[in-house]
Amino acid sequence: MNRVLNNGVRVFAWGIASGMLVTVVLAYQANLIPASRLIQPAELVKVLQSSQGEKPVVIQVGSHVLFTQAHIPGSEYVGPASSESGLQQLRKRVESLSRNKSIVLYCGCCPWSHCPNIKPADDALQGLGFTRVKILYIANNFGADWVDKGYPVAKGD
Repeated sequence: MNRVLNNGVRVFAWGIASGMLVTVVLAYQANLIPASRLIQPAELVKVLQSSQGEKPVVIQVGSHVLFTQAHIPGSEYVGPASSESGLQQLRKRVESLSRNKSIVLYCGCCPWSHCPNIKPADDALQGLGFTRVKILYIANNFGADWVDKGYPVAKGD
């Protein structure tokens, strides 16, 4: 009986450890997004402030707490893309858009190399056939790389 129980505990512990490993691996995949698909904060500010050209749909795919504290004016919150519910909200938000609509995704929850939200959101939009998706490159976090630089900010929902 103890041997069966011990094996069951080992299998359970292995399952938890495997799930944690998958989460950790996914968190480091932002580095796999090609540089050609990134947009720098200063460049996005220019695009958003320009009176010419089509404005992109800007979507925050991180934490709601961070979004309410400070976000890019006009950006939309869909939920963290590291969760299935966040990905579902993202898919729902873009379902009516043309596949060549300009979209910018951003998170800013943590350093780029640790972000659990950007890569899943990008993968979802690529999988849906969107061809003009840019990812806002936030090296450290939204506070340091956007707010502290004096770029426009909105607060609340």
